[in-house]
Amino acid sequence: MITKKIRVYGIVQGVGFRPTVSRHAAAAGITGSVCNKGPYVEIFAQGEEKCVKDFLERLEKQPPKRAAILKINTEDVKEEEYGKFNDFQIIESEKTKGEIFVSPDIAICEECKKEMYDPKDRRYLHPFINCTCCGPRLTILDALPYDRERTSMKEFPMCPDCASEYEDPATRRYDAQPVCCNDCGPEVYLTGREERGRAAIIATRKMIHDGGIVATKGIGGFHLCCDATNEEAVQRLRTLKNRPAKPFAVMARDVEAVKQECLVNEVQEEILDGHQKPILLLEKRKKSADSTGLCKSVAPGNPKVGIMLPYAPVQMLLFRYDDGIQMPDYLVMTSGNASGAPICRDDKEAVEELSQLCDLILSHDRKIRIRADDSVMDFYKGEPYMIRRSRGYAPLPTMVTMPWKGQVLAAGGELKNTFCIGVDGRFYLSPYVGDLEDLRTVKALQETIHRFETLLEVEPEVVACDLHPKYNSTVVAEELGLPVVKIQHHYAHILSCMAENDRKEQVIGVAFDGTGYGTDGTIWGGELLLADYHGFERMGSIEPFLQIGGDISAKEGWRIAVSLIYQQTQDKEQTMEIVKKINLCSESECKVLLAMADRKMNAVLSTSAGRLFDAVSAILGIRTKSTFEGEASMALEFAAEAYEKEIWEIDEPADGESDSDEEKKEPEDRLIMKTGSLIKYLTEKKTEGIQAEKLAYIFHQKLADFIICGCRKIRKKTKCNCVALSGGVFQNRLLLRMVEEGLEKEHFTVLRHHLIPANDGGIALGQAAYAMQYIQEEK
Repeated sequence: MITKKIRVYGIVQGVGFRPTVSRHAAAAGITGSVCNKGPYVEIFAQGEEKCVKDFLERLEKQPPKRAAILKINTEDVKEEEYGKFNDFQIIESEKTKGEIFVSPDIAICEECKKEMYDPKDRRYLHPFINCTCCGPRLTILDALPYDRERTSMKEFPMCPDCASEYEDPATRRYDAQPVCCNDCGPEVYLTGREERGRAAIIATRKMIHDGGIVATKGIGGFHLCCDATNEEAVQRLRTLKNRPAKPFAVMARDVEAVKQECLVNEVQEEILDGHQKPILLLEKRKKSADSTGLCKSVAPGNPKVGIMLPYAPVQMLLFRYDDGIQMPDYLVMTSGNASGAPICRDDKEAVEELSQLCDLILSHDRKIRIRADDSVMDFYKGEPYMIRRSRGYAPLPTMVTMPWKGQVLAAGGELKNTFCIGVDGRFYLSPYVGDLEDLRTVKALQETIHRFETLLEVEPEVVACDLHPKYNSTVVAEELGLPVVKIQHHYAHILSCMAENDRKEQVIGVAFDGTGYGTDGTIWGGELLLADYHGFERMGSIEPFLQIGGDISAKEGWRIAVSLIYQQTQDKEQTMEIVKKINLCSESECKVLLAMADRKMNAVLSTSAGRLFDAVSAILGIRTKSTFEGEASMALEFAAEAYEKEIWEIDEPADGESDSDEEKKEPEDRLIMKTGSLIKYLTEKKTEGIQAEKLAYIFHQKLADFIICGCRKIRKKTKCNCVALSGGVFQNRLLLRMVEEGLEKEHFTVLRHHLIPANDGGIALGQAAYAMQYIQEEK
């Protein structure tokens, strides 16, 4: 007879871990106990040596479907220390300090789906059905350990039948904290109307069927929803949301419906129908003009569509119910929020912000503690490539093997904000918060930081934030009363890539994005850095240009284009002639801009790669203005990709420059990628009538060459052979592929992002990693 004390670390709360351990114990014929300690699950296993060994094998090889075991510590203990166990028991959760892992929310499982649509089952058509394998987790959690009394389900006492299942090891709901049924669980209802339960769902379905717009409360917040096959309904939602072109997310009935509209490979199908169910950016199928399905207004001018499957029971009921209403296979399911505000999570917010945007609000009385917007995922070389990391993924930690000790908080960026809490080598990136230009989002950030600090039981020693003095994220950090560590934006991007890839040594960082405040007070955004966790050196950048017009220049690429053309010609008349030839803007607009350039009025020096993309998009006549962030750049990428599909052989820009002449040095000895000469070339070719798609491709190819050549020169100077690629511009998969493959041909080690976004949604991870290194050096 032996006794072992086992500690299991990882996602072991809210995933049916203790019930599974109990079943394995029974199968292996051992006695003992299992207890949820908060940071880990503690097990005592007593029995014959071969039985305990069998139990340990089962534990390692057959954990619950949704668990993520990070490590198992096992030690022998003497029987007299803990006594003889007569049976195997799940004992009451106990609070212990230590490593904490919080389970994200989990999409409805296959077993619950079957029960929900079985007329003989007591949970038939129950909008809140769940079990140990699925249901809300993070979004209902007040504190750890994860038990019902510490969730928003504490307001719904279990009925005798649910309590019986909860206590019976033989059931799928043994120890399932959110367990409930039609008799004892939360209820759906229409706000401001009498309909509740069944009547509310039928009214909602009828409204969608008839071409209306509804707001529906899910797991992590509200969605705005309408028939995605109804052009009129989608156009109306666009008008009401003031969203003329930005793609809408779509929810499809099932995998088969997705395959009708999109090209889906095996890896994509597995994630699409897995337990996280993010929005996947999938390539649209080519269809005949008279085919039905998704209407054009869902994702106009975009070769892809963002699509997901229902993950909450109430969403499934919108597609299939026993009321005889024929519902479409596709629903628009876009975040329920006013422009710039965070996703609505309660009735008060929904009524205030969404009433003017919809015809009905379908809500429910289970409180959402933490907002969780849908995650958005692209694919690159057959692997997931995260665009927005939120529901289903946050707050799973990124693990770094640096020997760090301490607790830090990082406030994140201004756009696509997420924050990050670092504890030793674990970094918990929050769900998506939003853009902090809106004070409602700032309030949501402050509130969620506080809730996360409570959940993870941390008291940060320092708070990290962006260098920009006017960012609201900086203001939030400064108001916390902690020592503040400020980190340059692009340096934080590179550190986030290093942390995700667990890179300890120095890298050449290629940080390409829209805007970041530089250490010299100018706008950076097309940077080559030499970086490690101690600091960075700016080694190079794209050619600086005047960014004229303040914030509006980020939306109107023609302004940057005029500035870049003027920088090349140094002649007003010639500039105006070119602008007229390529129909960039009106004569009066051009004159005003040139006058502003001469006087340096509302103008700042910039190396923003994002603005360079906008300018090229405008010069080539693809997009002169953007109605949403990245619109012009995306259209440029799509044009280049379309050309690549047509033809694989391409002429290099015939500018007579040799490779060694690709860069020039500024007085401060910084490497300058000659993007100005590339603008000159593209403008000339455009005026000659060369196809815009071909020029878009050449732009991508030449920019990639500049980056590769720059990295090669930095390697020669520094002997650093590893390159990290980060920043929102690397969401452009064509540029990413050209740069990555070009660097690999030059025998560089290349780091890129995977499940942490390359955009500002991942920047808090880099800030937190720097802060953690900072406190090691201060100690």
